[in-house]
Amino acid sequence: MTRIAGLMASAFILLGPLSSAHAAMPEAATALFEAKTVAARDSALSTLEAAAPRDPASAYAAGAGEFFTALELLANGLHRHGFESPQSFMLPLMQLPVPSNPNPEPLTYEEFRATLVAFRDRLAKSAATLGSVPADADIGMVIDLTHVGIDLNEDGTIAPDESMAAIIAALSRGGISQGDTAPALTFRFDRADGYWLQGYAEFLMAQADFWLAHDFRTTFDGSFHMLFPRAKLPLQDILVPPPSETGSSIFSSEWRIADFISMVHMINWPVVEPERRKAARQELLEMIRLSREDWKAIRAETDNDREWLPGPQQKGENPLTGLEVGEEQVQAWLATLTMAEDLLEGRALLPHFRITGKGINMKRFFEEPKPFDLVLSITGPGIAPYLESGRILTSEDFDQIQREFGGGGFLTFALWFN
Repeated sequence: MTRIAGLMASAFILLGPLSSAHAAMPEAATALFEAKTVAARDSALSTLEAAAPRDPASAYAAGAGEFFTALELLANGLHRHGFESPQSFMLPLMQLPVPSNPNPEPLTYEEFRATLVAFRDRLAKSAATLGSVPADADIGMVIDLTHVGIDLNEDGTIAPDESMAAIIAALSRGGISQGDTAPALTFRFDRADGYWLQGYAEFLMAQADFWLAHDFRTTFDGSFHMLFPRAKLPLQDILVPPPSETGSSIFSSEWRIADFISMVHMINWPVVEPERRKAARQELLEMIRLSREDWKAIRAETDNDREWLPGPQQKGENPLTGLEVGEEQVQAWLATLTMAEDLLEGRALLPHFRITGKGINMKRFFEEPKPFDLVLSITGPGIAPYLESGRILTSEDFDQIQREFGGGGFLTFALWFN
């Protein structure tokens, strides 16, 4: 499974038809996750949101529903303008397998920012709803990912090839096609997994807020025709070849490689909403807190029933990731959280490959925002304002943690663990 598939599997995994092992599920929850139309899904979600303040099960289901409708808002905004997914780690917010649109609408910078704002705000609503579920709530929901999906092509229906299982399969193969299917993926989700999904909402909010903190119009005007080749962007007529010569992958043709290089070069973004950059740090810190709560709840579990994220006491291979969790991995992950928190709080400094004696204060990077230049940050000048003396993390700090995950397995575990 690719890193992209792992991330999207994590982003989608709580979405499915629900039945409670401990208490009867609200009828609206079943209607929400079995809906075949957007109208039916939204009606059920409204019912759950109304019941959420007095019913933890409704709040849990509503929070999950709000999460996947956030993803749908993003997917619809991309599809409307003829988005072609780059499948690149450089653009984590834009990896949804959006179907092709033969008649895309023109796209402006303001419209793209509005899409990101709507996506971010719906995620915030999901996080708040999931956060309202009591820590001791008796949750047990059996979920089959083949029975739920989101409307990727804006036709008002949720088709089989738009199911979460099909989307995960498409991400694994790098594309989506009619009739995509995947083996049944059924898990039983409990209170711990609510912390997990809430943490992913915070993670995605941080990404959106970082983009929105800056004016990236120059990047949009100069390279986004790579992502939206028929959306009437400023350089489309000059730099986008005829449809017969374009490809579906960012690296499928020379023109896309050239535009990708241009995009990296043009990531020199002035700060326009500094509070959003500060918010991104708080959202990452909240993600860390929620991951700790997740593992605290997981390690307290005494059952072993179709676990999505099992503890060391719950033996069994996850059918999606093919991974088992041992005590060594849990301890290493908790150490990773501490390391990340120390960086975000400025208690530890991030090393730079060409600078000795000083490190990057990541708290100041977020709290004292200055224009973000990707290339100059990599080469050194861009991070000079945030350099200071103190405890600098070393390669041994990172290597010690990675060894507990089997070297190259760390990223796979990290995407799964959240």
